[in-house]
This record gives sequence, structure tokens and C-alpha cells, in this order.
Amino acid sequence: MTDKVLIIDDEVTTVQLIKLLLERRGFEVIDAYSAEDGLRKAYRFQPDLVLLDIMMPEMDGWEICKRLREMSDVPIIFLTARGDTRDVVKGLEIGADDYISKPFDNDELVARIKAHLRRAPKPNMAEELTFNGGEFRINFMNREVRVRNDLKHLTPKEFNLLGVLVRNAGRVVPRQELVTEAWGEEYGDAIDSLKLYIHYLRQKVERDAEHPDYILTSRGVGYRFANR
Repeated sequence: MTDKVLIIDDEVTTVQLIKLLLERRGFEVIDAYSAEDGLRKAYRFQPDLVLLDIMMPEMDGWEICKRLREMSDVPIIFLTARGDTRDVVKGLEIGADDYISKPFDNDELVARIKAHLRRAPKPNMAEELTFNGGEFRINFMNREVRVRNDLKHLTPKEFNLLGVLVRNAGRVVPRQELVTEAWGEEYGDAIDSLKLYIHYLRQKVERDAEHPDYILTSRGVGYRFANR
């Protein structure tokens, strides 16, 4: 099976050059030019390794690395122009597996990628996430949700919707993105149904659906799962 490498970097030229290099060496490459797109594609495609830049707008590579570590043990290599020793140490301490400074040697980059892939087990997204001191639990393997230890019976569409919100806990997920990620590209025009399904979810998982603790509305934008 072809190894998948996710590149998260806002420098288009750099990404395209690395993509061309890796594809010629037999890798499948997924490119992302922003933090949000990178995190979304990490969840959707479950890459075997991530190449990550540090200096990006909105969310830097340090924060992306921390978020990736919350959901996966995928090998992460920082590939950045910041070559100061303190940056290298920081990158390794927050969970990265390696640190390569730009400009880099093509053969060395490929060799390091292969070395990490040989050593690493195939990454899996976290099977279970917990919130609010364990009061809220969602198990992706069993597709179960428990709130205050009560098992909640969700439909497949409800569970998928909740799963996207939980994987993005603390971030407002725009309505269009939420629908597409939860239900697929073919449901892109189903935004009108989203409000109704959010209502169903709140009825099942909140103490008070009218005053939710977990599934919060960002008016005019989308929804956010409270990271408590």
C-alpha cells in the first residue's frame, strides 16, 4: 500500500516542489495550505506522516502539532526555515518526531521520511475522546456516545455530525464544512437540514437543549463543540 504524506505549508511553491519530489519516489501526497485545511485533511485521510511548517497565518505549526497529537500518533516532521536550536527543542518537546531546516537536501528529506515510516505503526485516530471530566464520552470505534454514563442512541447522520464537531472541539465549524465533512460532498446543499439535526442532537446530549453546554451556536457562521 502506498504511504500517504500530508504537507501543511502556506508556501505554494514549496509544497508543489515537495509534492513532485515525493510522488516521483512513490508516495501519495496530500497538500494543505492552511492550518484548518491541514487538520481537516488529517482527520479525513489519516496520513502515514505529516510534513509541517511553523510560520503560518491564523494558527502556527506549534499549535497544529499539538492538535494532531490529540487525535493521532502519526509521525510529524517539522520542515521550516526556523533552524534555531531552541525551535528544534521546542518542536520535539511538543510532540514532533523530527525537525528539518530549509533549505533541505532532497535525498535527506526522503531518507528521513522513510526512516520514520519504517519505525512507526500505522497511525490511528483516537478511538475515544472525553470531555468535562469524563461526563461526555464519544467512542468512534463502537460509535457510542455516553453523557453522564447514559448511553445516547444516535442515528448514523447524527453521530457523524457530532463526530465532526467533537474532532474540532473548540473551533467554530462553518455550516457548509460541517455538512460536507459529516455527510459527504453529495450533501453539500443540505445546509437547511443542519439546524434541525443540531436540534435533535441537543435534545439527546444536553441537560437543557435550549441552553446547551456542549453544542454551541456561532450566529451567522456555524457551530462549535465546547472544549471543556
